[in-house]
Amino acid sequence: MTVRELLAWGRSQLQAEAAGPLEAEILLCQALDVSRAWLYANPYCPCDSGPVSEYKALLERRSQGVPIAYLTGWREFWSLPLRVTPDVLIPRAETELLVETVLEEVPFTAQWRIADLGTGSGAIALAIAIERSGCEIHATELSDAALQVAMENGRTIAPGRVQFHLGSWLAPLAGRFDVLVSNPPYVAAGDPHLQRGDCLHEPRDALTPGQDALAAFRLIADESRGYLRPGGILVLEHGYEQGDALRELMTGLDYRAVETRKDLESRDRVTLGKVV
Repeated sequence: MTVRELLAWGRSQLQAEAAGPLEAEILLCQALDVSRAWLYANPYCPCDSGPVSEYKALLERRSQGVPIAYLTGWREFWSLPLRVTPDVLIPRAETELLVETVLEEVPFTAQWRIADLGTGSGAIALAIAIERSGCEIHATELSDAALQVAMENGRTIAPGRVQFHLGSWLAPLAGRFDVLVSNPPYVAAGDPHLQRGDCLHEPRDALTPGQDALAAFRLIADESRGYLRPGGILVLEHGYEQGDALRELMTGLDYRAVETRKDLESRDRVTLGKVV
């Protein structure tokens, strides 16, 4: 089969997917180990049986709902090419608001200590490290498999810029910090969203803390008071219906200047507050 014929067939296999045509191209690039530009420039190039078989296998797995990021092994976040595996949550575009919020609070020339709690692929920590080169960046992760992915991304994207720690939330950290940031699990167990789309294939512990959707927030917000310097900032990503609860939680723990930022769809997404 030629590239053109194979691509047409691939698109037909993914026609039920909203982004099927694009995904068919991406997966063919993966199978052939070429760029999309090469596909368009070489439509009549014959394809060997090995890549054809690989392409068919990739299409089959995508048809079964496996996220395309897990099939290609990477996802872009903050213009950074991040390696992802089924051991880590796939970085979402809305999480870039979390990075933007931190950067708005941290002066460009700051030499602050910043920690990303539950780093997963390392997306948040690495994006901040790239943008605030004078800061000391730390990242914690409970899953050793996920931490290995984050460390690999660190070596590739920002060598030596992030210190990675194995452990739960704040437990592996020492000393005081100017900013603590986290995108913890916040979907209640049993929520139907966990049975849809990419969530079906992502690590469950990265999505839900159990029946109490706010459990991780309570722990992080409470313990962060002992790790933040006076005036230090806690920044949390949360579900779009959790803004009121997060503001109440943080205000009740004596955080000041508590506010919630909205995402591009004008929904509550990031809440922050300062300790005195």
